[in-house]
Amino acid sequence: QVQLVESGGGLVQAGGSLRLSCAASTNSFRGYAVGWFRQAPGKEREFVAAINWTGRTTYYADSVKGRFTISRDNVKGSVYLQMNSLKPEDTAIYYCAAVYTTDIVWTATGYTYWGQGTQVTVSS
Repeated sequence: QVQLVESGGGLVQAGGSLRLSCAASTNSFRGYAVGWFRQAPGKEREFVAAINWTGRTTYYADSVKGRFTISRDNVKGSVYLQMNSLKPEDTAIYYCAAVYTTDIVWTATGYTYWGQGTQVTVSS
């Protein structure tokens, strides 16, 4: 069982930046693909970004491409989401998810473990 804890959310003005962190309870994050998803009020959960277990392959939703960067530190057991040029439409609860696989995964159903989420609010 892997527990994931997100942190780094908060309130920021449009155009600002935030860095989200996802910490895993496992001693090593090696072997796990990780993804970030978000859910805004009244909307379905949507894919944001994903990274494979080595960190060499990443994938982004079109809506965040060029503004968000996903990265990882397997020694520290953490995955990060650097969010720049934030927009009000980025407001949502952000969740990280993990699955033990060598593939990269961008569908919510492909993930086994989920964190509790961290709120990101972007004011206009």
